[in-house]
Amino acid sequence: MPAKPFASSADVEVKQESLEVVADGVYALTAEGDPNVGAVEGEDFLVCFEARATPVAARDWLGRLREHTGKPVRYLVLSHYHAVRVLGASAFDADVIVAHENTRALIAERGEQDWASELGRMPRLFKEPGSVPGLTWPTLTFADRLVIDLGGQRGELVLQYCGRGHTEGDIVAWLPRQRVLFAGDLVEAQAALYTGDAFHREWATATLDRVAALEAEALVGGRGAVAHGREAVSAAIDQTRHFLQVMLSEVGLVHRAGGSLKDAFQAAHAALEPRYGRWPIFEHCLPFNVSRLWDELSGIERPVIWTAERDREVWNALQS
Repeated sequence: MPAKPFASSADVEVKQESLEVVADGVYALTAEGDPNVGAVEGEDFLVCFEARATPVAARDWLGRLREHTGKPVRYLVLSHYHAVRVLGASAFDADVIVAHENTRALIAERGEQDWASELGRMPRLFKEPGSVPGLTWPTLTFADRLVIDLGGQRGELVLQYCGRGHTEGDIVAWLPRQRVLFAGDLVEAQAALYTGDAFHREWATATLDRVAALEAEALVGGRGAVAHGREAVSAAIDQTRHFLQVMLSEVGLVHRAGGSLKDAFQAAHAALEPRYGRWPIFEHCLPFNVSRLWDELSGIERPVIWTAERDREVWNALQS
């Protein structure tokens, strides 16, 4: 059997982008499983959610957004530190770049390595990588909750930390009046999870419980289609939780039995593939997911930093 191409390196097909008006002045851009981005109109400004992987890629999104509004970007909100979410920030000319305090610390600790890692794994997303001026640094951070007054009759945008999950620093953006939630990679709608920097047990329990407790009526996840209606929102959260629970169960069984990391990967793949195997980035993510969970079950509290070299080592060990 030929070796599988590394991560998403063979994914060169351009995805069809869809800009959706989720509510009045609330926008989401989805792209067949590529990372989602969004924006919310204030009275005389914009709040943008996520920055894409390069300024050139970000400007493509802003061009679509400008078909609907010419308001300046006052706030750029970053849900977490991963390169495909943050390195396009310079295109927004935002007055304020907002992230959780843990995200700022993670950029300092591992931002350079993550940049090289994600460029190698997902080269198509890095449109003109030379346009990236350097690491993105938040200019405003918070610990638990930050409220942005949108002005006029537009209500508030609540930025909230729900606990450790996809990373140590994930935040969500919640519009209580419109009941729209931008969940970042804490929730995926019909897209496989990436858990290589995750805290699986917290994510599958308390963190997702806090997300569900918001009772959103529309949810923009990190990837996949926008979920409309309470039933669809619940289904997206439940799918995310189920993916994590299956990983915890299958990898945990092998770990307790004294098996190998490769055994754990094969068990998790067999259990997850029938339901999730055709979803975007499933094969890409699973080796890194299982490696991180194995470490977590072995008592390694914080994720080991991914480097381009470590990526290849894990891939060759598990996907060969």
